[in-house]
Amino acid sequence: MKLSIIVPVYNMASDNKLNFCLDSLINQTLSDYEIIAVNDASTDNSLDILREYEAKYPGFFKVITYERNRHQGGARNEGLKIAKGEWIGFIDSDDWVSNDYYETLIKRGEETGADMVGSNFTLAHEHSFKVGKVIDSNTLEQTGVMDVEKRKKLIVNSGSLVMKIYRRSMIFDNNLYFPEDMFYEDNAVGSVWMLYSKHFELVSGPLYYYYMHDDSTVHVVTQSKCEDRIKAMEILVSEMKKRGFFETYKEEIESIFIRLYLVNTLFGYMIDGKNKNYAFVKKIKKGMVETFPDFRNNKNYASIPDAEQKRMIDLFMKNSFAFYVYYNLLWTYRRLRKRFS
Repeated sequence: MKLSIIVPVYNMASDNKLNFCLDSLINQTLSDYEIIAVNDASTDNSLDILREYEAKYPGFFKVITYERNRHQGGARNEGLKIAKGEWIGFIDSDDWVSNDYYETLIKRGEETGADMVGSNFTLAHEHSFKVGKVIDSNTLEQTGVMDVEKRKKLIVNSGSLVMKIYRRSMIFDNNLYFPEDMFYEDNAVGSVWMLYSKHFELVSGPLYYYYMHDDSTVHVVTQSKCEDRIKAMEILVSEMKKRGFFETYKEEIESIFIRLYLVNTLFGYMIDGKNKNYAFVKKIKKGMVETFPDFRNNKNYASIPDAEQKRMIDLFMKNSFAFYVYYNLLWTYRRLRKRFS
């Protein structure tokens, strides 16, 4: 079999989200592929929809289901267990792809001998194939036969795991997997996956449609999700050390840690988190100091936080309680000024 497409599904029945995604997969121009839809303990009628497709496309469309929600990482792992394709692809069940998406990527991979092929994507605000703002998930300077310098570029900006396909051997020969029972599983292992590619290629054209909607989990910040981001970064460092990559790529790994563990988590929590907890802010500082105490000397640091964030980080590292109080006061002032302006 040429390709296995793994689709984690959790409560995507409303507003035609799941159907639109699945129809885009059913209508691929590629022949000889399978769709593996994994129902991640949905509480709506997503499973009913999946069963309808399974009945209509027996053998071609396969459904896995279980009763405990394991998040996307668990669902993808279950899909990998039965995947038969020479190539493996993942898609989020609220997104969709052009009808030649997988044929185009596989053709590029087989023409060049690549083991990983990606594309850019377009932001979509409605269920259509109208091209909106186009985003580069990766860049051409990251492509080709991999060496240390290309891998450094690739792990700092690994792009999205779902906007790529992978040769089966790359995944299974290297025991690649996803953490389960957490958000931000891609953050934990995305850069690790990149280091096992021997040859990476990109195709042009926005072939993947990333759906922007209010129900998306990335738009809601909670302390629990911030805790998962911290956990993801801890897993990343642990995996890099266990697999023997840490020393070679230490500065690049530190860059990822600064961006996701410190900047995204700290400021995302302080801006949008409800019932902000100083103990959690202290935890972020403790982890930063213990893992990368000299992070401000990193060569990429200047390009990660903006100027205001740098000032805030300096205060945060000097006195985390002063940062916590000052940031809350500053954010309250700005919200009030905006309300009454």
